[in-house]
Amino acid sequence: MIFSRDIGIDLGTSTTLVADQRGRIIINEPSVAAVDVKTKNVLATGVEAKKMIGRTPGSIVPVMPIREGVIADFDMTSDMLHDFMRRSSRRGMFTKTRVVVSVPCSITEVERRAVEDAVRSAGAQEVELVEAPMAAALGAGLPVFEPTGSMIVDIGGGTCDIAVITLGNVASCRSEKIGGDAFDNAIVEYMKKTHSLLIGDRTAEDIKLKLGSVAEYDGEAAMEVRGRQLEDGLPGSAEVTSADIREVLIPLADEIIVAIKETLEATLPELAADILDRGIYLTGGGAKLRGLRDKIEEEIAIPVTVPDKCEECVAVGTSIQLRRG
Repeated sequence: MIFSRDIGIDLGTSTTLVADQRGRIIINEPSVAAVDVKTKNVLATGVEAKKMIGRTPGSIVPVMPIREGVIADFDMTSDMLHDFMRRSSRRGMFTKTRVVVSVPCSITEVERRAVEDAVRSAGAQEVELVEAPMAAALGAGLPVFEPTGSMIVDIGGGTCDIAVITLGNVASCRSEKIGGDAFDNAIVEYMKKTHSLLIGDRTAEDIKLKLGSVAEYDGEAAMEVRGRQLEDGLPGSAEVTSADIREVLIPLADEIIVAIKETLEATLPELAADILDRGIYLTGGGAKLRGLRDKIEEEIAIPVTVPDKCEECVAVGTSIQLRRG
């Protein structure tokens, strides 16, 4: 007898989540692989590999194989997925693995094929691709198979996917290269220009989580940021405040809002009326940025909902697609 192992994968730029068929998250780790450049062997993946970023000798290189939602390094993606899939369950000798994996809505056929091939190379026998906004809508519990319009804005690490869904299909969709990584990069550039201080991605992410916002909030604070001074290369520090970081992040939030407006303008009137009634659903890790929900709601004049565990919606949606298959 051949036993089937079914899993859903949210293959993200910054984080990969693996869900079982019941929708339980069994892997939630950074999309990172640590590679020995001499042997080309993958030494660690996920959390362990991320710990090595900025702290490894020259022979060990942390690689982020997913860029802006698509595969940038096929072999590393395959090796990373193989390790995640191995750790997600005990695979028996006669086990068949079926995988549903999410992809950005703007992905090309070549990029789709690369994702499918990488998942098969990692050990899957059957692979189904589902667009990230559709998976997010399923995971958020939206009535995607009814003749009514639902709007989802999924903000991941590398992309922001905006889609209007009806009758089980994506009626309109656009993908912007704005996400958690873009927020982090903006903070890195700000520290360079304003404080002549070079910081790493992990430090930028820490600043974003502690101080990041696109609107004023209670409990605003300041923190000391340490890095390397650009003038002399020596260690240095600078203080930044919530207000400083807000000015950095607001322009990116404005770009997301413009994209939402343009998507609504291209939506059929009947579907637009449904969205006005039901509102916009905001998912992905980027949905947790302070003030973003209220800013979108205020500028578009449509209610915005952020589901509980919004960062898990896509992964849960892939598991729902598994059950439908």
